[in-house]
Amino acid sequence: MSDRGPDHDLDPAARRPWFLWDAQVSEAELRTRLHHPDPAVRAQWQGVIMREARFREVFEYLTLAEIVRDFEHIERHLGRRRAFWIWILEGFRRDGILPA
Repeated sequence: MSDRGPDHDLDPAARRPWFLWDAQVSEAELRTRLHHPDPAVRAQWQGVIMREARFREVFEYLTLAEIVRDFEHIERHLGRRRAFWIWILEGFRRDGILPA
């Protein structure tokens, strides 16, 4: 094992994303959960990403269309980041990136 952490030598799909500090979920498992047919299940994991990951990293896992589609379910999982994401989405609408 290297000194770069216990997950470093694993296949990338088996590694745990750094922002899932409290869940034993691999990269592959996370991506599977993000495509769950139930929006309430998806929203739990989308919310974790939007709450804990860096802004740019969010878009490595989620598209803007997915965020908008599921936002009514995601919002309750955002905690202290809720106001930030509302501000971002409102700004995207104001700037014409999203429909008003």
